[in-house]
Amino acid sequence: MSMTMTEKILARAAGKRTVEPGDNVWVAADVLMTHDVCGPGTIGIFRREFGKAARVWDRDRVVLIPDHYIFTKDDKAHRNVDILREFAGEQGLPHLYDVGTPRYKGVCHIALAEEGHTRPGEVLFGTDSHTCTAGAFNEFATGIGNTDAAFVMGTGKLLLKVPPTMHFVFEGEVPPYILAKDLILQIIGDVGVDGATYRAMEFAGDAVMRLSMEERMTLANMVIEAGGKNGIIAADQTTRAYVGARTKRPFTEVTNDPGATFCFDKLTDFVNAAQVLRGRHVAVDTFLVPSTTEVSTGLRTHTIDGRPLLDIFRDAGCQVSIEASCAACLGGPKDTFGRINGPEVCISTTNRNFPGRMGSKEGQVYLASPYTVAASAVTGRITDPRELLQ
Repeated sequence: MSMTMTEKILARAAGKRTVEPGDNVWVAADVLMTHDVCGPGTIGIFRREFGKAARVWDRDRVVLIPDHYIFTKDDKAHRNVDILREFAGEQGLPHLYDVGTPRYKGVCHIALAEEGHTRPGEVLFGTDSHTCTAGAFNEFATGIGNTDAAFVMGTGKLLLKVPPTMHFVFEGEVPPYILAKDLILQIIGDVGVDGATYRAMEFAGDAVMRLSMEERMTLANMVIEAGGKNGIIAADQTTRAYVGARTKRPFTEVTNDPGATFCFDKLTDFVNAAQVLRGRHVAVDTFLVPSTTEVSTGLRTHTIDGRPLLDIFRDAGCQVSIEASCAACLGGPKDTFGRINGPEVCISTTNRNFPGRMGSKEGQVYLASPYTVAASAVTGRITDPRELLQ
């Protein structure tokens, strides 16, 4: 069975050959991180449930990083840091990055990476919702609560449901005025703050792989703002160079299997098109086809300013197929939805424009982004979408 990167990592950590979205599996942790806000609560639950004399499952895999309420006069905040210090001393934990010492590293998500605790193919749990930042290193990284963290601290394992994976592909050259923050904010704006709830958000494409590790971390950091379970990016030489300079521990990179299944893969295309088409009317025949049944559902349920995408498209004069299919991407019979049946000119978000690819060999097919296609539908000519996105 073909698996995504997230599924492969969880399968390995669960000791299984394969897993699929929805499976509940016991996952072995490679690293557990906690900080001064959640650490005391985690430690308290650990002692209560496992006993005051209990030892953590693996001293070398527990990382303590005070970083939130440290430069303050608040006594309770100081006490939180003291609890981390005491626990590290009791347990003999080598990875306490204590404030006020040369070992202090700052924000936990950056410190984890800089100190070599983020490695491809591994599982990292942290008591912070932005633990997903480490997914930039081709690993499964997610935030958990104090109770779950205490259980991991005592056993090294956690019961997880395997998430489906959303796939976000950025191809081409990123303009110099666009940064990773712009990309992830655009994604969140498109899918909504709950559009990726309990889903892996995978980032791919030339533009992503040209980003620095720091920029990749920015992408992965904000997946939780869309409800994502984790973010993940494939490893490459940039990853290897960064990780290899910071740890000698061996690691195993993961890649998507051919045929790996993604969910909601292209709803963002429809959202982008709707941004251009709402309040306007198309000047030429315009056909919209969802790629999956889940995307088809999204046309009805996803809204912009309270209006379903489907209504926006129909009001704009678009012909919308509710049935998910390839439609005219590969031409097909003459009655295929959206097919070119003569010497027509078409602009499409599909992926190939060989002669006859979408029907008649007399037709001309131009490939473009959803923004450009939507703008061109409104004007009747190939149009720079910036003219309509003001």
